[in-house]
Formats: sequence, structure tokens, C-alpha cells
Amino acid sequence: MPVISTNNAANSALSFLNQNTANEGNSIAKLASGSRISMASDDAAGLAIGTQLNAYTTVLSQDQTDIAQGASILQSADGALAQISNVLSRMLALASESASGQVTNTQRTQDIDTEYQQLRTEIGSIATSTTYAGQALLSGSFLSNIRFLVGTNSTNTLTVSVANVNSNTLIGTGGSTTTTSAAALTAIAAVNSAINVVTQSRAKIGAYESEFNFSGQAISTNVQNTKAAASVVLDADVATVKSQLSMQDVLTQSAIAALTQAAQLPLELLKLIQAA
Repeated sequence: MPVISTNNAANSALSFLNQNTANEGNSIAKLASGSRISMASDDAAGLAIGTQLNAYTTVLSQDQTDIAQGASILQSADGALAQISNVLSRMLALASESASGQVTNTQRTQDIDTEYQQLRTEIGSIATSTTYAGQALLSGSFLSNIRFLVGTNSTNTLTVSVANVNSNTLIGTGGSTTTTSAAALTAIAAVNSAINVVTQSRAKIGAYESEFNFSGQAISTNVQNTKAAASVVLDADVATVKSQLSMQDVLTQSAIAALTQAAQLPLELLKLIQAA
């Protein structure tokens, strides 16, 4: 029914214009931000899932840093143990020389044992000087049951424990001197035992390093897959959004044209009155 006081056609056209303009603005926001969800109302569930996936990615990325730092710590400890192993090999050679019958007690005391004692001191020096961020790696408790987070839960950890290393714990009082043939024989046994301890510690560190490497590879894969999953939920499909924007632009222009036409209806009705 045509009336003058209420322009229902214009109101309807205006409503569609507002709706189309809002949809067009939302599509532009998605293109500008690159996000499929420009506001929570677009997809509340998707926003929650995407946010959680991004949080997982952040934690896993930090885990990669933790593992890299852990590997560096283990490499530092292994390098120090390799030096100690070289020192022990030289000490074993000196003890063997001292135990030989052709060496005099004077030579044992003045020559062989002097170097032997210096090498014992060097073991302690290497142990105390091998540090990471100010923490001693071999002579303190830093590497005693230290845990590295390698997942998104507090239980996803790698525990590293390396025994303390110094001249006293490695060689002990039994291998303290090579001043006599008998003492040198005792030192040979003590140094051999110390070499075995160092070798076992290096093997243990090597196993930890392998574990870190495999964990690092697994985390790298998880980061890639989690980012891909978050992208599916959160990132805008540019081609789809652009297509929608084109359609919404046409609808907006149609609504404007319809509103313009509807605004003319009361004037047309007035012409009927004037004609009467």
C-alpha cells in the first residue's frame, strides 16, 4: 500500500545498505589484517582454538631455545672432560715410567712426580674453570638432576645428571704420588680408574646430546605442524575474501541505488495528489 508518512521501501533499502556496508567493512578488515577472524563474533570457537595453538607454538619455540642452550652446556662439559682425559693419559704415562726399574728415586721425585703433581692440579683447574653463566659444570651441583622443558606440559622434561669431577674424586689418595715404584704402581691403578670414570661420563653426556637432538627434531616438527594448524583456523583465505568483497561491493551499490529510488516514492505520490 503506497503511503507518504512512512517510506517502508526506503527503510528496507537502508537496512540492507547498513548490513552490506558492515559486511564489506569486515571483509576489508580481514584483507588488511590477513586474519580470518577480525573480531570474536566472526568465529568465537575458532578464535579460542587458534589462540591456544599460538600459545603452544610460543612454548615450543622456547623449548627449542632451551634445548639449544642445554646442548651448548653439554658440549662445554664434554670438551672439558676431553681435556681431562688427555691429562689423565699423560699422568698414566708418567706413572708407568716411574714404576719402571731403570728410573731412580731422584728422577721419580724431581722430574716425574713434579709433572705428575702439576697435572693433578690442572685437572682441578679445568673442573673449576668450566662454567656456564657463572655456574661450574663439573665441580658443582649445577649438572646434578637439572631439568630442561621439551614440551607444552610441566612433565615434558629431560633430566641431565653428570657426576662431579676433580683430582680428588677422580684419583683419590691412592694415586697422589709417583715418588716410589710402589706408589707409581698404585697411581697406575688409580689413573686407569679415573680414565674409566671420565670415559663413562663422556658416554653419558653423548647419550644426553643424542636425546636433545632427537627432542629438538621432534619439537621442530611440532612447531611447523602447530603453526600450520593455527594458520588454517586464523589466517584469511585472500582469494575467498576478495571474492566475497566483490560481491558485497555490488550489493552495497545495489542497496544505494535502491535507497535512492525508494527516496523518490513520496515525491511520486505527491504528483498523484497534485494531479487530482
